[in-house]
Amino acid sequence: MIQIAKGEYLISTDEAALQFDVIHGYLSGESYWAQQLTPEQMRKAIAHSICFGVYRKERQIGFARVVSDHATFAYIGDVFIIEEFRGQGLSKWLMKTIIGHPELQWLRRWLLATRDAHKLYEQFGFVGLSHPQRWMEHTAPDAY
Repeated sequence: MIQIAKGEYLISTDEAALQFDVIHGYLSGESYWAQQLTPEQMRKAIAHSICFGVYRKERQIGFARVVSDHATFAYIGDVFIIEEFRGQGLSKWLMKTIIGHPELQWLRRWLLATRDAHKLYEQFGFVGLSHPQRWMEHTAPDAY
């Protein structure tokens, strides 16, 4: 488990500290990517991911999760900082913490998808796919 404090803020991978109502509330109510996500789907996603909570005192104000085999690949998803806490460098700190996680070192490939945060992720080495013709996807648009 990781716990890193910075002033009045804390990033932790302690799953017991996660505030499910905050996470699901943001993702299903404010995100553009998961508005139809059910509580059951979110619980399952959390259970099968390395989760990073961002806290101010006892209040959860941010979240991200990583799906990985811990050897070759990681996918970063569901990244958010609640709006009133944006502009303080918390997203950058969260990404630095994720990329530096000891169980996620020496991976061959990291992936993520974003509609509007390219500038943030570029600071951590993310770029467009170098060979998009090699990548395929299978989607289930009615999953949630």
